[in-house]
Amino acid sequence: MAFLEGSPPRVIAHRGLALEAAENTVAAFQAALDAGADILETDVHLSKDGQVIVAHDADLARVAAREGFVSDLTAAELAGLDLGFGQGFPTLGEALERFPEARFNIDLKTPAVVDAFVDTVRTTGSESRVLVASFDETSRASAVARLGHVASSATSSHVVAGRLISAFGLPLGLWKVPPGIVALQVPPTYRGLALVTPQLVGLAKRKGLEVHVWTINEPQSMERLWKMGVSGIVTDRADLAVHVRDQLA
Repeated sequence: MAFLEGSPPRVIAHRGLALEAAENTVAAFQAALDAGADILETDVHLSKDGQVIVAHDADLARVAAREGFVSDLTAAELAGLDLGFGQGFPTLGEALERFPEARFNIDLKTPAVVDAFVDTVRTTGSESRVLVASFDETSRASAVARLGHVASSATSSHVVAGRLISAFGLPLGLWKVPPGIVALQVPPTYRGLALVTPQLVGLAKRKGLEVHVWTINEPQSMERLWKMGVSGIVTDRADLAVHVRDQLA
């Protein structure tokens, strides 16, 4: 299976669907899939005992209301924390095995997690249903090189280059995008500059790339972006996004 199998528009569930579940938990992922999400977006850190932990924040304050960091505790200790609704931190391996047909868009939050992440993806045979994302180009490139034909999303330097080329109408050939990158995953704006424009969306399509926009929770914004031609909406409200998509079909 190719990661972007099927036709857009795609609903990408940001940390699952955390209405009656804690974010980035098995229950949140199940809720997102039940709502009709196409892809589960999540994040990973490394535990004290070298396990890949599904978690957005490096520290525990926001999600577990305690001091310390994910890296301070073992996977078993993290699983025993109450993140809400009686749910603890899962490992990535557990999530991949629990949802063997699901596609996961995975943000590598720290370079320290790359080796264990690669091992987990290989062990579970999940290469075709994982997209590697990271704000750190070195982490992204290292994971992709070791996993082979795995999908990934562009890091900031590639996005900026595409935005400038689209803004000034420069030749498409000037946009150098590494192999394996299949999508631009960007916010609508950055420091007041519109990143997602019809010009960028058109340029990306000519380059064979999808544009996924985060984090969009308002139905009106979802509708506007999909009508612009973006391929995916990254959202905390997969339930609403599925409804908007169905209304546009």
